[in-house]
Amino acid sequence: MNAIETAAGTRKRGGRAGTDGERAGAGGGRTGTGEASGAVSPCFSVRSLGYVSGGKTILRDISFDVYPGERLGVIGPNGSGKSTLLRLLSGHEPPSNGTVELLGRPIREYPRKRLARMLAVLQQEALPPVAYRVRETVGMGRFPHQNWLGGSDAAGEFAIDHAIRRLHLEHLQDRPLEKLSGGERQRVALAKAMAQEPQFVLLDEPTTYLDYGHQLALMDSLLEWQAERRLTIAAVLHDLNLAALYCDRLLVLHRGEAVACGRPEEVLDGELLRRVYGMEADVFPHPHTGRPQVLLPRPGLHGRPGSPLASSSGPEGAANERGGEP
Repeated sequence: MNAIETAAGTRKRGGRAGTDGERAGAGGGRTGTGEASGAVSPCFSVRSLGYVSGGKTILRDISFDVYPGERLGVIGPNGSGKSTLLRLLSGHEPPSNGTVELLGRPIREYPRKRLARMLAVLQQEALPPVAYRVRETVGMGRFPHQNWLGGSDAAGEFAIDHAIRRLHLEHLQDRPLEKLSGGERQRVALAKAMAQEPQFVLLDEPTTYLDYGHQLALMDSLLEWQAERRLTIAAVLHDLNLAALYCDRLLVLHRGEAVACGRPEEVLDGELLRRVYGMEADVFPHPHTGRPQVLLPRPGLHGRPGSPLASSSGPEGAANERGGEP
């Protein structure tokens, strides 16, 4: 049992387990404190998860839990296995070893239609630029709820309308996807997931293609949606500051392993940035929330010979340069 599994083993209502912020690997450990009594069963339970593709190990011995109503952020460098982890969580692919359980049942045992009613997945790529109109595309999120005759009932139409309004797509709803920007298609993809009315949401870099204003608007929409539907969310995020602001806990992947899991203030510091990202940066509390925020270093420090970036972080980094995030 690794350190992340130990940290994930128990959680208390209203807080985290006593070892929730414990670090794994060479970085040593820190502990958080439980805040209340009363055990809560996890929604997702991941144990000793591993994935091998083409003879290459992408993920190894990963264990953690995701709890009801939680926002878990998955962070780490390019090529660390974040997108692969999300595919395994969704049941889209089987792991090479280990288990993924949803509500105490192996996720691969769920009938596909039942799983689609429970779980929405927003992929890393925006919707393709095809001729479907925005409203039609959002309506595709209702497929898991339709009977064999198809069509949409009043509840379905309400869900579609609500998702379109929430993502401010009213003026675009009759426009073909091929006429939208990448950022607009990303918002349509999220609206489609909202119309699905799931219990659990997996997001792979949901702010891709969005400028800062739309990134914040989308993340705020997620917060409102979560509060309204009591959702449980796991999201891969590249922006560390967004992850720290919007996530309850952060799971850090590095070279296919989970090296830290805990509250942002327990996990995100200069030592982790050096060890995982190979960068020198300062971390300060946000003036309004107290959440950690990363201040980038001055230019010119990380492109020189001998720097962490120049020397690469291992074979996963090289694989990412050849073909994208595993």
